[in-house]
Amino acid sequence: MSALASHRKPRPRILASTGPRAMVGLTTVALATVTLLSESASAAPAKPSITEVKAQIDDLREKAEVATEHANAAKEKTDQQRAKSDLLLAEVAKKTQKLNEARETLGQFAAAQYREGGVDQTTALLLSDNPEKFLEQSHLVDRVSATQEEAIKEFRTQQAAATTERTKAAASVADLAAAQTKLATEKKNAAAKLADAQKLLSSLTAEEQKKVKQLDTQQSGSGNSAAYTYNGPASGRAAQAISFALAQRGKPYVSGATGPNSYDCSGLTQAAYRSAGISISRTTYTQINDGQRVSQSALRPGDLVFFYSGISHVAIYLGNGEIVHAPHPGGVVEVGKMSWMPFAGAVRLA
Repeated sequence: MSALASHRKPRPRILASTGPRAMVGLTTVALATVTLLSESASAAPAKPSITEVKAQIDDLREKAEVATEHANAAKEKTDQQRAKSDLLLAEVAKKTQKLNEARETLGQFAAAQYREGGVDQTTALLLSDNPEKFLEQSHLVDRVSATQEEAIKEFRTQQAAATTERTKAAASVADLAAAQTKLATEKKNAAAKLADAQKLLSSLTAEEQKKVKQLDTQQSGSGNSAAYTYNGPASGRAAQAISFALAQRGKPYVSGATGPNSYDCSGLTQAAYRSAGISISRTTYTQINDGQRVSQSALRPGDLVFFYSGISHVAIYLGNGEIVHAPHPGGVVEVGKMSWMPFAGAVRLA
């Protein structure tokens, strides 16, 4: 080999990946990558606006209030069922006492017969747990005196009455347990919806939370300042109910509360009209049937106004499109604009 050959530089190897086909493949991969990135970017959901977030929060608050009213209804049923069970159990005690008295009378007859000559079939009849079965045997009926027969009949009557009352009481206690379970479930539902609303609100920045608060404020009328007073045109009991409700401004909405330190929506309206000497039921679902139905165009101050298709919210009408109410979980008793909620019905109580 010559010196020239020994110093010649080796020719670079051309890799297959640098050929035209390989370049096309690389271009295709690059394009696919760009496409995927583009699709990923376009698939990313747009951040909801403050108005949209506010709507979501309001929806969760409404659902929490629905659950609250369901819980109020369940509590009312629980209270009624507990009272019924207590009465039935008291009646069972009375019937059991009478049964024991009748049994004691039979025992006295049995003891007398034993002293007179031992225990015979008549005594067995008197001591039996099933006197009726013995009485069906006519030859035994003939052997008991009229007084003894009367005692046996009394025992049989009291035994049947005690059994009937025990059956009623057992069924009532079972209904009470079911009502208590439903109450616990509805309370849990209300708490869960409220927690969801709070979680959503907490996920916002301080500036976004401020904007949500401003939207909340826009829902209120001009009657939340300390200087606000109501001067009519309501009169009589309607005016008394309005005055009471307005005096509760600033007190927190608490599910199931009926005052004096906190209220839910129907708890406030019930307390307001109680202060005016009018008794109404506990829930929105029943309060709408407590008075005379009126149309939206015929509303007068003092009327109860109901909202949403499920009749889940109630307020007291003030006039000029304004209401006083306990608005939602997390809120306080305030004056607000009824136009912010869908009208469902109204009743007049005074």
